[in-house]
Amino acid sequence: MIPTSPNDDDFPWWLVVVAATLAWMFFQVASSETYSQVLNTLSKGIWITVLVTLISYASACALGLALALGSMSRWLVVRQLSRLYVEVMRGVPIIVLLLYVAFVLAPALVMAWNWLGSWFEWEVARGRDFPLLWRAVIALTLAYASFLAEVFRAGLQSVDSGQIEAAEALGLTRWQRLRFIVFPQAFRTILPPLGNDFVAMVKDSSLVSVLGVTDITQLGKVTAAGNFRYFETYNVVALVYLTMTIGLSLVLRRFERRMRRNER
Repeated sequence: MIPTSPNDDDFPWWLVVVAATLAWMFFQVASSETYSQVLNTLSKGIWITVLVTLISYASACALGLALALGSMSRWLVVRQLSRLYVEVMRGVPIIVLLLYVAFVLAPALVMAWNWLGSWFEWEVARGRDFPLLWRAVIALTLAYASFLAEVFRAGLQSVDSGQIEAAEALGLTRWQRLRFIVFPQAFRTILPPLGNDFVAMVKDSSLVSVLGVTDITQLGKVTAAGNFRYFETYNVVALVYLTMTIGLSLVLRRFERRMRRNER
């Protein structure tokens, strides 16, 4: 009989298949000089991918939480501005936003800095002084903040209103209610989608290669163009990303299970 809903107690046959595939691919890397050379080259871009992912995600979480609180604000202007940001950013493809930030917003910021510098006698900045890496981080932050804002908003609104009213009756301030009552309960609800977005950020960080940032994907493109071993090169690129994303998914699932056990 086919189950109608997923069961966490099922034996993870999918993981066996994935583990066997990854083990075979790593064996190919270890036994082939071509694969080993490609992996050695790509390993130089792993820390760039990790750096872009961590900084962008942390910044997007902070901005997304601020937007979520803004969309629930008592002031109409703040609510509308928050909704405007979320809807506009969610409607722009990430790769378009990357190009816009890199070649429109970043030069505009440099011009604004120089204009202010004419008043305060700051050192004049040039466009090339604004690294492409940080332009990519800004773009990913702006894009993902709009998605995370909806995750935070849904989680905050899922908390029972009776508990908030009880906290008000006890004399807790708005910040204290959010910190001690609302957010701890909302966190358990939003953890799975936050984890999914973090894994998605690892994959979407590959888009920074369009700006020439030397992450895994960019080094893979350069390597394949140099050795013409497209099959081997992109196999290793896929292997690196699969190892990172599946490893993160397993860690996050284990963390979720531990939180559920603690609730009991």
